[in-house]
Amino acid sequence: MDLSWLSVADANTRWVLTGASLLGLSSGVLGSFALLRRRSLMGDALAHAALPGVCIAFLLTGTKNLGLFLVGAAVAGLLGTMAISAITRYSKIKEDSALGLVLTVFFGIGIMLLTVIQRMPGGNQSGLDKFLFGQAAALVGSDVQLMTAIAAGLCLAVFLLFKEFKLLAFDPGFGAGLGLPMGILDLLLNLLILLAVVIGLQSVGVVLMAAMLITPAVAARYWTDRLATMTVLAGLFGAASGALGTLLSQLGPRMPTGPLIVLAATMVFLVSLFFAPRRGLVARLVRFLRLKRQVARETALRAVYELAEGAGDPGAAIGLEELRRRRGITGGGALEALARAGALSPAAPGAWRLTAAGLAEAHRLVREQRLWEVFLMHEGELGGAAVDRDGALVPAALRADLERLLRLHGLEPALSPRSATHTARGEGA
Repeated sequence: MDLSWLSVADANTRWVLTGASLLGLSSGVLGSFALLRRRSLMGDALAHAALPGVCIAFLLTGTKNLGLFLVGAAVAGLLGTMAISAITRYSKIKEDSALGLVLTVFFGIGIMLLTVIQRMPGGNQSGLDKFLFGQAAALVGSDVQLMTAIAAGLCLAVFLLFKEFKLLAFDPGFGAGLGLPMGILDLLLNLLILLAVVIGLQSVGVVLMAAMLITPAVAARYWTDRLATMTVLAGLFGAASGALGTLLSQLGPRMPTGPLIVLAATMVFLVSLFFAPRRGLVARLVRFLRLKRQVARETALRAVYELAEGAGDPGAAIGLEELRRRRGITGGGALEALARAGALSPAAPGAWRLTAAGLAEAHRLVREQRLWEVFLMHEGELGGAAVDRDGALVPAALRADLERLLRLHGLEPALSPRSATHTARGEGA
């Protein structure tokens, strides 16, 4: 791969790389709060609402000036934010409907004004159509300096108001009870999101800006349960997406930077979706398979124990056919795994008996299962026939609390690992 374009002499590439990274950083940080506030459409609505402001700024000045365009976008976005708030507060329309209404109305006005500008003398040279899909390659040093200042201000504001925004995201009612102006904080958060949208219009455009706010935050959510860590990760993912999209756009002529930045963010999200250590699909599949094998082994071990218990001899040999006929154990895989673990030993071809270690483990499992049955009968007001003897084991998180509860009420079933006669379903309580 030819990387000569990354030389110091290529100033334009450096500007684009820096600007896209800063955009991703600030968007990811603020997107975390937008995601937790369930306002994923807010960035999309504000981006579309900013388009008429850009067009009006050009109509009033007649010049193509990024600073004026951003001012116009900010004013229009502010009006869109106020419109959403007013519609939600003073009507029965829900917030999601208000977002969709403001998005479509403002964007329609923007497209109409854009059409008017395109028909004006010299209107085709205005470059306003680039705000629809972005043109990061047009960034220059002054643009990046402005983006740097705004991005730094956004990150600083989040850092200074992190605790307040955290309350706003998770429990605004509690924050209001503490005397915090939650309404003002909500408006301030929307304004910060608006500024992030405004600085991203030239890079990724109106249509794709929502992805820069939400995708890094969603990807970061898969990696952590802590808001502070999520915010940092979202900023890093956004910055990495901006840098990667810019680098990919340099691999060929006329490669669109904005869409590639969004695709890079999508790649980061897909990696998180599949390979995050706790919430990733691969990790969840591994945990599911492990749990499935554990349940199969514990069910087989309980079945051997209870059939031996019914035969009056804890060391009785239990055949696979009997397990299949009376307890529904259809395969020997779980039994072979238990034998490898030292819980069972082969007694004859197709027959198994409990070892000393297996007897102790089976006793523990059966005891927990009978505790659960007693709980269902007494606390759930179920009859004995309604308890599924081959049902799922008592959840591990409930075992200790359940045992204490049943002891307190004198409902613990009698059970001894050395006794051939056991009291089932709480009869000895």
